[in-house]
Amino acid sequence: MDRLDAMRVFTRVLDRRSFTQAAQDLGLPRSTVTQAVQQLEERLGVRLLQRTTRTVRPTLDGEAYYRRCLAILDDIEDAEGAFQGATPRGMLRIEVQGTIARHFLMPGIPDFLERYPDIEISMSESDRWVDIVREGVDCVLRYGALPDSDLIARTVMMLERVTVAAPSYLERYGCPQSLTELAEHRAVCLRSLTTGALTPLEFLEGGEIVHIDLPVPFSITGTESFRDATLLGLGLAQLPMFHVEQDLKEGRLVRVLADRPLPSQPVSILYPRSRQLSPRVRLFMEWATHRFRRTASPR
Repeated sequence: MDRLDAMRVFTRVLDRRSFTQAAQDLGLPRSTVTQAVQQLEERLGVRLLQRTTRTVRPTLDGEAYYRRCLAILDDIEDAEGAFQGATPRGMLRIEVQGTIARHFLMPGIPDFLERYPDIEISMSESDRWVDIVREGVDCVLRYGALPDSDLIARTVMMLERVTVAAPSYLERYGCPQSLTELAEHRAVCLRSLTTGALTPLEFLEGGEIVHIDLPVPFSITGTESFRDATLLGLGLAQLPMFHVEQDLKEGRLVRVLADRPLPSQPVSILYPRSRQLSPRVRLFMEWATHRFRRTASPR
């Protein structure tokens, strides 16, 4: 195995924190991966990894070498991609929230794969906060406010949100005509997987965001079930327009307090600050940005 291949093996081991998973990703025997890293350590004369029965962690030298390897491998990929006829290739691992994936991304995936047949996409769905480096993910798409992190976040677009309720809820509790009348109501809320905090109702008042806390008889972490709970009449809810537009048209949900605007929420692509973007990741980010903005453009 030459030095560049050994670098690819080493970085994948650290990305995955596992010799076994790195071997599976690369389609190599585990023994080959282990031997490649051992030979690297022997050639460099330093210990690169700390191994335990459960995980693999870099030493200080290993962390420094890992960063250099990423830069070198990305430079090589960029150089090769600069030649006419060269196309991005390889595995692209992305993590997305299921609702935005199904609405914005999935309809365009066949076209993407046809245009770039040398790229393979491994997509996972989750609302949890992902450790990108440890889990071997190239980039993450998220909707909503982001917690502080070392990741770089690029805003793809801003999504309109609306306050809605099911007809059955409004028959029971009435339709609020002002923020003051909300005191007689209840809400369905999303609950953060990371902190456990509930997302309050929020409105714009004089350019400022006003949070309103209501009784929450039901909260949930999943965005699809969040919508379902609203359809069942469990309370008022605030959701992105794209997610409930058809429900509003067909009368399954009713928009309330339409004269009280809500702050829009961003859709963001996140990637590691310490890692240069490979051509396939840059390509995907540009494509995803175009997909989001085209799909959400005014009709």
